[in-house]
Amino acid sequence: MTHEGYHGVNMKLYKELSARIGLKDSKIAPQLFSMLADETDARILLLLPATAEDIQGKIKLKYEEVEERLHELFLKGVVFPSTRTEPPTYRMCRDMVQFHDATILWKDAPQEFLNLWQEFMEKEWPAIAKRLSQVTEKPHTRIIPVDITLKARTHILDGESVREIINNARNLAVTQCTCRLTARKCDHSLETCIQVNRAADYTIARGTGRKIGKEEAMGILSQAEREGLIHVTLNRYDVEHFICNCCPCCCQTMPILIKGGIHVIAPSRFRAEIEPELCTGCGTCHERCYFGAISWTDETETKSTVLADKCMGCGLCQVTCPEDAIHLVETRPKEFIPGAE
Repeated sequence: MTHEGYHGVNMKLYKELSARIGLKDSKIAPQLFSMLADETDARILLLLPATAEDIQGKIKLKYEEVEERLHELFLKGVVFPSTRTEPPTYRMCRDMVQFHDATILWKDAPQEFLNLWQEFMEKEWPAIAKRLSQVTEKPHTRIIPVDITLKARTHILDGESVREIINNARNLAVTQCTCRLTARKCDHSLETCIQVNRAADYTIARGTGRKIGKEEAMGILSQAEREGLIHVTLNRYDVEHFICNCCPCCCQTMPILIKGGIHVIAPSRFRAEIEPELCTGCGTCHERCYFGAISWTDETETKSTVLADKCMGCGLCQVTCPEDAIHLVETRPKEFIPGAE
């Protein structure tokens, strides 16, 4: 691709759009925008936030065409309407993560577009993630532990229990995992991302997700745990967005944490603990831990132990322990989660 264009399009507008979501230096993000929006669409996006009437007054288009273009951009995942105003105010995707998650689920996305996203994740994302980890106070996402029996001295908050989140939800939907959809590096389940409340409303309105009940959501979570997928959500106490079920090979955050030590995901408040008198040294937990947090106590390899500084508190090791020798213990205060009281 030349500086002048991608598929014959002048890229200046798309570079401006990329800069708006923190991707000023990206070479690939402008290409992605150019596949989502023609030049008129790009000019509309650069006028946001605005109502359709505001836009129509600044661009020589009929009001009906402005509305139609905004609706198409909504379906593509780059425009978000707010019903808090009348008429609705439209805004762009706020950052790279929202841009990634929304546009990949665009129902008419060509394979070329999905491939380009994966090229971005492999070539540009690691450096961007490293920079973000150095300048942000808290990671964008955090791990939620599997729902298991905790030791008596611990307590779990509603906002960090996947099943309490589901039980308390007003609306639920499920979407395909955007990371596995583009990376295609494993055969784990694809329809696994549970959208909660506002996120469910959004994905149902776009037609990119399927409305589900609480029983089906619980089943998706249980299957994810059996497959060894890690529950992840936004790093704040109120869960109004998603519960992703992440693998260590395709995910935005897991591979760069595991291989590169880049912390763009926070651990849960818990840590695994192995009771030596119950451990039989079967080694199952070693295979289940992606973070290298479980080791042998000595060269005889008859007992396992947890390396506290590496444990992310996901609880996957406990799920398949045949002797029920592993428990999660609370190691961080509730204030560790932003917004928790």
